[in-house]
Amino acid sequence: MDIKIETSRLTLRPWGEEDIEQLTLGLNDLELARWLAFVPHPYSTAHAKNWIERCREIANAGVRPTAYEFAIELKPERIVVGGVSLNKIDWKAGTGGGGIWIASPYHGRGYGREAFEAKIRFAFCELGLTKLVNGYFDGNENSWAMQRELGYRRVAEVTSRCMADGRQTIEHVTTLLRGDWEDRENQTSKRA
Repeated sequence: MDIKIETSRLTLRPWGEEDIEQLTLGLNDLELARWLAFVPHPYSTAHAKNWIERCREIANAGVRPTAYEFAIELKPERIVVGGVSLNKIDWKAGTGGGGIWIASPYHGRGYGREAFEAKIRFAFCELGLTKLVNGYFDGNENSWAMQRELGYRRVAEVTSRCMADGRQTIEHVTTLLRGDWEDRENQTSKRA
């Protein structure tokens, strides 16, 4: 199932073998990987190949996948600048989760928010989910600022371990309800 999501500057699309180099370059950065729970450091070409194969298996697993993993590609350059996930989908409960990363050279340009917002719209409007569960590691205030601006609320704290540097840290669990997102979207469109 090859789903593509278009925004004004980005294409969110399935990962492919052509992305191995950009995926490796992007995630083989400890300053980035330390904010991601399941990314080892160093991040090798073998890791990238395994990830892309895993994404392919998930996409071909059945009619209702439990995850969508997207490469974030700049238009028209067609350069992969990060990745965004909609995973842990529970179709009965109407919930999903997933994170985002943007390669360090592309920070501060709004790509993360644009991609994350597109993921939210896809989850609620296309898939009919009713709640997204995300989070961020203690100290990652940029992630919290983005999530807060998109309507997320902090709901819990759990102890977590970062794979990249092995440290134990607090993960702040955040949620976004479809109703809250729809209210925010309605308020935004009234102002426009």
